[in-house]
Amino acid sequence: TDMYVFRAADPNNLVFVANTQGLRSPAQTAALKFDANTLIEFNIDTNGDAIEDLVLQGAYDAATNKMRVYGPVAPSEKGTRSKIEGSVAAEVAVTAYGAATPAIGTSTSGIKVFAGPRDDPFFFDLNQYKAILAGTATSFNNPGTDTFAGTNVLSLVVEVPKTLLGTVTGGKVNVWLETKKKI
Repeated sequence: TDMYVFRAADPNNLVFVANTQGLRSPAQTAALKFDANTLIEFNIDTNGDAIEDLVLQGAYDAATNKMRVYGPVAPSEKGTRSKIEGSVAAEVAVTAYGAATPAIGTSTSGIKVFAGPRDDPFFFDLNQYKAILAGTATSFNNPGTDTFAGTNVLSLVVEVPKTLLGTVTGGKVNVWLETKKKI
C-alpha cells in the first residue's frame, strides 16, 4: 500500500517501512498473514543512477510465523528479477493483532525489525478530493477528515544503521519498494 523511509530517532539510522494488505477493518485484521510466497524488497540506489545498488529483503516463514530480513546487500540480479540475497540479518516473530507489546528483533549489526499489523498511517481526505475534482471545492480542509481512519495494514519496519549502506553519493538515497511473488 505504502512505503516510507525516514531518519530514525537515532540520527545514525534510517527506517524503512513497507505496508501491505491495506484498508482492513479491525474485524479482518486478526486473520491477516504475510504471504510466504511474496518477497518484500526495498531497492536502494546509493549513487543516483536509478539502479538498485543494495536490496533489503523481507521473507515470511509461515512455519515459524517469523519475518526474516536479509541485507542490505548488493543484489546478484537487478531489475524485475530477484532472489533472496545473503544470510538472515535479523528476524522477528510476527506481532499478533492487539498484542500489548510489539516484538522487536535485533541483530549484532544494529538492525532492528518489526512485522505485524498497524493502523494505516496514510491520511487522506477522499471526499474533499472528490469535491475538488467535481469543482464544488477549491482546496483541502485543515485538518480534513481521515478517510482511512480505523483501517489497518500489515507492516514490515526495518531500522538500519547508515553505515551498512556504504558510500552514498551526495548524502541521499533513492528507495523504491517491490513485492515479488515466487514462481
